[in-house]
Amino acid sequence: MLRKTSLRAFFSAIFLSITFFVPGFCSSAVLLDRVVAVVNKEVITWSDLYKMMESEASEQVKSLSDQERVKIFKENEALFLEKLIDFRLQIQEARRLGFEVSHREIAEAVENIRKKYSLSEETLRESLKQEGLSFEEYKTRLGEQLLLSQVINQQIRNKVVVSDDEISKYMQANRQLLNDGETFRIRQIFFKKPQDESGKKGIEEKALIVMQRLKAGEDFAVLAREYSEDPSASQGGDLGHIRKDLMAKEFIDRLKEMKQGEFSEPFWSDRGLHILMRDEKKDSRKPDELREDVRKQLAEERFREKYSSWIKGLRENARIEVRL
Repeated sequence: MLRKTSLRAFFSAIFLSITFFVPGFCSSAVLLDRVVAVVNKEVITWSDLYKMMESEASEQVKSLSDQERVKIFKENEALFLEKLIDFRLQIQEARRLGFEVSHREIAEAVENIRKKYSLSEETLRESLKQEGLSFEEYKTRLGEQLLLSQVINQQIRNKVVVSDDEISKYMQANRQLLNDGETFRIRQIFFKKPQDESGKKGIEEKALIVMQRLKAGEDFAVLAREYSEDPSASQGGDLGHIRKDLMAKEFIDRLKEMKQGEFSEPFWSDRGLHILMRDEKKDSRKPDELREDVRKQLAEERFREKYSSWIKGLRENARIEVRL
């Protein structure tokens, strides 16, 4: 299959809308479909939810027995439904504000993707078919992603401003932190520690799914956005530059054995379960680089706060009924 692994990393960011059938359930999708949530009069069905989970499952998960696969899906229903609700709310808000994506913009995006993965239109269509998605459905979902990007950039990211004075004050207050010792720029996928030991197995099964997809070549940042329960999830799990001497021992033990671009096996800390990826290591930073890093860090922190607040506001002003 031509570049299927690379394409899956892109597809996993798009909620699919396709004719759905889960082997072992029923011979007719219509018979088993039901409403699992209503978001401002927009219905989310059981099949909408399971389409997304089925499409994003690794080949190893897909190869499991019907009973084993459905068990994994069942354990992740609530998590994926919340993400799907947030997605629908953001699309609804974009349309309410009058954002639009033209046919030309979608066509340009498709062309850019074809060039990025060196695919002809024929091979792209064939890859989509293998993913269970028609070309028209693909363009529809791509258009939604472009719409989402537009509204987030205009309503949140473009309004984030970090002044030179703020950067200077931060650097002055954190002089030792910023200039002392080697630093690692890392990403993480994080699962919160369960309240009791019985919950650990379910978390470890989720981590197993993530590891299977990482080893299949999927993008760490995409999976962090999908699975991580850390605030850094919206930024692909990016934790920025962290001084080695300020890290927990569990982090240091993994990072010292990793090269740039490598990811760790899952490991527990007193906070929860972590999967790390090492982006880069720096022994020291030049003043201009340091200021730029601080600016990015402060901007991303402010963006995350504003984005979380925006989503919270959308939810507070929406009528959401969950029927799982």
